[in-house]
This record gives sequence, C-alpha cells and structure tokens, in this order.
Amino acid sequence: MSAFLGYLNEKNLSLFTDYYELTMCAAYFDNQNFEPATFDLFIRRLPQNRSYFLFAGLEEALNYLQNIKFTEEQLCYLEKQGFQAGFLDYLRNFRFRGEVWAVPEGTVAFPNEPLLRITAPIIEAQLVETFLLNSINLQTMIATKASRVVEAAQGRAVIEFGLRREPGVDAGMKVARSSYIAGCRGTSNVLAGMVYGIPVFGTMAHSFIMSYPREIDAFRAFLKTFPNKTTLLIDTYDDIAGAEKAAVVAKELAVKGICLGGVRIDSGDLVESSRKIRGILDTQGLQYVKVFASGDLDEYKITELLDKSAPIDSFGVGTKMGTSADRPYLDVIYKLCETQNADKSFSPIMKLSKDKNTLPGRKQVYRFRNDDGTFKKDVITLADEPSEGEAMLVKVMDKGKLMSSLPSLEEIRGFAAKNIAQLPQKYKTVINAPLYPVELSEKLQKLVKVLKQQIAEKEHL
Repeated sequence: MSAFLGYLNEKNLSLFTDYYELTMCAAYFDNQNFEPATFDLFIRRLPQNRSYFLFAGLEEALNYLQNIKFTEEQLCYLEKQGFQAGFLDYLRNFRFRGEVWAVPEGTVAFPNEPLLRITAPIIEAQLVETFLLNSINLQTMIATKASRVVEAAQGRAVIEFGLRREPGVDAGMKVARSSYIAGCRGTSNVLAGMVYGIPVFGTMAHSFIMSYPREIDAFRAFLKTFPNKTTLLIDTYDDIAGAEKAAVVAKELAVKGICLGGVRIDSGDLVESSRKIRGILDTQGLQYVKVFASGDLDEYKITELLDKSAPIDSFGVGTKMGTSADRPYLDVIYKLCETQNADKSFSPIMKLSKDKNTLPGRKQVYRFRNDDGTFKKDVITLADEPSEGEAMLVKVMDKGKLMSSLPSLEEIRGFAAKNIAQLPQKYKTVINAPLYPVELSEKLQKLVKVLKQQIAEKEHL
C-alpha cells in the first residue's frame, strides 16, 4: 500500500494543509494568541453558465474536524522543518474544540452565502482551512455540475461514467458520491458502490466485441453470462448493423422469457443513430429495449439531443461531468469575519482588497419562498437579527462534537432533490439563466459601510 493511501486509511490528514497555515499557527502560539475567532466558508462568484451551487462535502468536513490529530511521525517531520518544541507540544495534544454552523449537505446555495461558519480558538480555526476548502470545492463543484446534467436529461437516467478520467482515487470516490447526491442514478465505480451503497452500472467495452470473430458471437457470449438486463454495445463496427444483430439476440432471449435491457451507442451522430436504432427495434416488436447513449456528453450536448427529439432513454456521462470540464474549480473562500476582544466581546472584521471584499461579523442566511413553495430570494443578515425567512445555517458541532448523527447518503440525496425541485425552473436553464436574488440586510449593509470608514481612517487609506 502506498504511503498516501495508508494516510487516507488511517485518517492521518492533519498535514494535508498548506505550509503557511502551520507557520501562522506557530506565530499565533508564540504570541500567545488563543482567543476565539470566526471564519466563513463561502463561494465568491458563480462560474459561467451557472446560476446556483449544490452544496456537498459537509460529511467529510465534519468527520475531519472530529478526528484531526497529529502523530509522532508528523511532529518529527515538522521539527525537521524548523518548528519549535513548544509549538510541537501544543500540536501533540491538538484537537478541534470549536463550534460549527452549516447549511445541510444537498442545499441549493448562492454566491457569498456562508456555507460553513466556524468559531474556535484562532489556531484551530486557521489550521483546518486548507482541508475544508479542498474537500468542499471538489464535491460542491461536481454536485453542481451533475445536477445540471440530471436536469438536462429531463427525468431520463444519468449514470456517472467518469472514473478513468477523474484525477486520482480520492477524486473518483468523491465524484461518485457527489454525482449521486445530485440525482445520478448510479456509477460505474465499484468501490464507491460498495463503500457508499450507490447502485453500480456497466455494459461492455469495444475490446470485448473485437475479441470475438463476429459481433453477434460477442453478444451471445456476454448474454450467456449475464442474460438479465444486459445492455449491448452496438457501434464497434456499424451502429445500424449492430442494432440489427442486437434485435436477433433479443428475440433469442425472448424465447427463454428474458428481456434484453438495452443497446448502447457511444459515437457518431447520436440523433440520427438513435432514431434509426429505435426504428429497427420497434419494427421487430422490441419496444421494451432501451437506447442508452454515451460519449463526450454533458448538459449542453444532452440538451441539444433532446431538443432534437432524439429517442434516447438514458445517458452515461463521464469525463465532462467527472472533471467539471467547463469549469474545473470554484472560487471557494475561507475568511476571518470576527475576532474576540479582551472583554470577551467580538469585533467584526472585513477584507477590502479590490474585487475581494468580504462580509463582516457572524452571519445567517434566510430563505424566502413564493406562494407555491419555490425559492423567491435569500437575505444575508447578521446572526442575531430576527427574520421571517427560513434560517439556512444550522448548528452542527459544539466543542468539537457533533450535535446529532449525520444523515445517510439517501437522505442527503432526497434533500438535494427536494431543494432542486423548489428552485424555479428559470434558474436551471443550461445557458443564460438569470441571477437569483441574494440581498444584504439593512443592518449588515450599515455595518459594512461603518467598517469601511473605520478601516480607511485607521490605515490612512
């Protein structure tokens, strides 16, 4: 087993962090700065052609916060990097003891809304930044992309097929889980199927067909082993000829009382091909045999296919979804928003960098709905402000301990489906979707204005 996989299995991920997190924490320690501070994790802006995010990765984030600790091997390594003995002794007994508020996993969210809010001694809150950003970036990015693909499919099944193109073991597992949360029917990733209980799917490769003297011999050989619910890959040589042979073996199966599940096309003009294949199958009385399409698909291509009335029943979507190819990252941010004073009160903090301003203070997000229950608008407020809306951030961890058991993957998936269904359709279009309204409360707007003025005066800006 590789050293990296050993660390994953043992959950020794405390050094999965940027070096500067540790140097800042060492400086905090050296200056005896142990006071609590609050950080927000949020996404600054929407990628092109996105109008919402589907939040994923909370379960992993909370498990990490519960389990983070430093081993002697890790401390020895840090000693070699020049960290002092006193700080290493502090890390030897390190545990996360903070408070965490978060929106539930599977929530539809929007730019600048806190997804996690962490209040903890500043060393603890600072040290966990990199892991949280890394984990939530990937999983929210993929869940958002996958939800767009699922929406584009208009109720047809979408199977996540991207494992061989996803960047590594960890990403492959997270992509399968995040895609399933977003509504994919299953995955080709067998390990994810075993670990997470996600349904697994697969057909066959062109190499299997090519290994037999004739295409129909390959079909019969596969069906001998897997007679039930098989999908035959029919475009190795010619898709129309392949469909005709699939019809022959489907009738052979029918004599035995078994139904062929479907045929798969992976290349060419999928609109024209699917029409001809559907015609062949229907003419042969095989209306129950489904047409399954794959091959460089994403939400844009699926929308185009269905706009042209391609008779495709389900889709296998790989590389472009599993890597979020059109936008392979999100602008996920983790920023300080308040610090504690000597009298134990908290002072709001904000950043004024050009195009990178942050919102000060402890905050809450409230969601308002239309009469039909769909989302109308969100309002970001200070945490102590009353509001008639639905509070989105929920306290999930206190003193480093979970407040309750985490939801199952099926519960998260169901919650995500409900959230996406309640987002008005105009925000789910593949391109040119309007911006969902997110407002700042008057009290928060006033605080921003006052702080900008105070910072300008203090820093002589």
